Amino acid sequence: MAEAHQAVAFQFTITPEGIDLHLSYQALSQIYLSGLRSWKKRISRIKNRIIKGVYPASPSSWLFVVIAILATMYMQSDPSMGLIAKIREHLPLSLSLSAQGQTVLSVLLFSTLLWLSLILALRFCLKLLLSYHRWMFELHGRISTKTKVWATLVRLLSSRKPLLYSYQTSLPHLPVPSIKDTLERYLESVKPLLDVDGFQRMTRLAAEFEKSLGNRLQKYLKLKALWATNYVSDWWEEYVYLRSRSPIMVNSNYYGMDFLYVTPTSTQAARAGNTITALFLYRRKVNREELNPSRIPGTVIPLCAAQCERMFNTTRTPGEETDVLQHWQDSEFVAVYHRGRYFRLWVYRAGRLLSPREIQYQIQRILDDPSPPSPGEDKLGALTAGNRTPWAQMRKQFFSSGVNKRSLDCIEKAAFFVTLDDQEEGMMGENPSVNLDRYAKSLLHGKCYDRWFDKSFSVVVYKNGKNGLNAEHSWADAPIVAHLWEFTLATDAFHLGYTADGNCKGEIEHSLPPPQRLSWDIPLQVSESLAVAQALADDVDCHVFPFREFGKGRIKKMKLSPDSFVQLALQLAYYRDRGTFCLTYEASMTRLFREGRTETVRSSSNESSLQRLLLRKAAEKHQNLYRLAMTGSGIDRHLFCLYVVSKYLGVESPFLKEVLSEPWRLSTSQTPVQQMELFDLVNHPEFISLGGGFGPVADDGYGVSYIIMGEEMINFHVSCKHSCTETDSHKFGSQISQAMMDLMTLLNPDFKEATKANPDKQS
Repeated sequence: MAEAHQAVAFQFTITPEGIDLHLSYQALSQIYLSGLRSWKKRISRIKNRIIKGVYPASPSSWLFVVIAILATMYMQSDPSMGLIAKIREHLPLSLSLSAQGQTVLSVLLFSTLLWLSLILALRFCLKLLLSYHRWMFELHGRISTKTKVWATLVRLLSSRKPLLYSYQTSLPHLPVPSIKDTLERYLESVKPLLDVDGFQRMTRLAAEFEKSLGNRLQKYLKLKALWATNYVSDWWEEYVYLRSRSPIMVNSNYYGMDFLYVTPTSTQAARAGNTITALFLYRRKVNREELNPSRIPGTVIPLCAAQCERMFNTTRTPGEETDVLQHWQDSEFVAVYHRGRYFRLWVYRAGRLLSPREIQYQIQRILDDPSPPSPGEDKLGALTAGNRTPWAQMRKQFFSSGVNKRSLDCIEKAAFFVTLDDQEEGMMGENPSVNLDRYAKSLLHGKCYDRWFDKSFSVVVYKNGKNGLNAEHSWADAPIVAHLWEFTLATDAFHLGYTADGNCKGEIEHSLPPPQRLSWDIPLQVSESLAVAQALADDVDCHVFPFREFGKGRIKKMKLSPDSFVQLALQLAYYRDRGTFCLTYEASMTRLFREGRTETVRSSSNESSLQRLLLRKAAEKHQNLYRLAMTGSGIDRHLFCLYVVSKYLGVESPFLKEVLSEPWRLSTSQTPVQQMELFDLVNHPEFISLGGGFGPVADDGYGVSYIIMGEEMINFHVSCKHSCTETDSHKFGSQISQAMMDLMTLLNPDFKEATKANPDKQS
């Protein structure tokens, strides 16, 4: 109980001689330092609010304007054209200032108004410039004069170093496409997937929708676009994610993996220490807005950073009809799970972040703790893995008060969740391929009760030092989490580092109070939620494999987009696997717009379905579809919002109903890489990331994630369900590899011969 005594700042006893007061100077010192840290954060927020509020100008530019106006006034010139005199006339009589003082005050007021007007004008100009997207559709090396002038102006207005959120108010709003354009693009996307009669039927339904209900729904949508920051994002978050009543494990959450070849240390507590430290260093950068805004690679065009706001201290709480995302301003601890027990681990002491070595020391205390789980505690996390409504009902009944509420609050208000897994994972052993598949399943669902799937993200650290994470999807999309994870892995390996014996660096304050074991009084059974989650987990078939035959280097030599090439290979692989083409989902981001999230690229097109000799044309078509999606001219988010409006109005649309019920049997996504360039991948090729993956969207389909690593490797993550007899992740993985080889051979016939001459490169 030593830590409890230290927490008391003062004690007093009443004696015949009076009050005997005992002060704990150590406790008072910790209170003072914690308060000091809190005030520093407040001051930093105020400072950042001012800096980003005046961007693209700077606060010091106000002084420049004031001096310039005063200088011109001194030279007997009035740049205000009489406005300064008008301001002087209307100054309150209560201001007993001299004539010179009144003039100076009037100049200050006029200069401030002029400065604010200039800021608004600059911001408006930047917003107009960022609304121009034709540059994306121009061929490389054939840039128009208009685009060159535009790029120069954007660079000029972006020359000041921005904070993370500096561009937010300058980003344009997502435009609402016209009904006609969306319907034309939709019909074009489904034409290769339907027979003649089916296509004629959909054309008729689309025409009826456009003539009747479509324009009415469009008016409401345009009204929302005028009022809301983004006409899609709030509905997308609510109806696609938060209102779903099925398990978020596998169906919604996704995972990220460790390095493929390297494990910086085999000591579990040490890897946890550095990983937790790196994550808190990232949070500090987010809070202070020290991260550079993400940009489109190779350009100065910024992307929306709004999704970073709820990265930490966030949890998804269940409701009977809809879940709610809860976010707290700050949290100085993490929740840790190990062998059925939950702990609260404080990572700040007296206002300072513990050193990596101190966090390792605390983690080791948890690993060495021999206490058994309390009844029902070990499988409590299964509630977050099952259906949402039963979890909401149990939360309301058993976790609304008392010790259960206090312990649940510790988990939900934690910065993030940490699982110390007692298994070993990674590409190891005599059958590394099988172990990679097991690694993926472990991160995707674990044992169904040893992750807290409601947290914004959960970090998993394995017994052999491997790590990974599982992320909840409603608060942000994969590129945001990939940015966080890239920083974490690079900071862990290259900046924090380890001692020669594999321990974290830094000193230890041995007086640290031990991690706090959470207490529970659990009369309920979680067997129903666990059964639902276990059945879902057992049904998932995962296959992870590195494709080493070639990478983006060789594809670019063929003058093709690597992403388009991979998408066409996936189309060919699916056709060989199932004998037909299917509706294909590729996630594209719309973060060129404020609060933008994603749009669907319908990768299956007429061009990708014809003869392979049209490969280049198909790749160009895919690139154009991707650009349209990025610039607000996609198909699916517009139709989704029209459907939501129809539901609010209580009207039915056969066309929208059919479109929104179409299954995505091939759901794909590319994981971005080297977003921060914290280390040189060329000089450190062994630090290749495995990327991450997700579960299948359709019960009879595939989920495919891929990460294009360096010049010579592409890592694939394939998922499907065992319950579907027509899908097999390993078979489809082989089809992908073969399709990649065949398309490259089609582009470069000499490639096949070169491969035969170099059999060692075969994966």
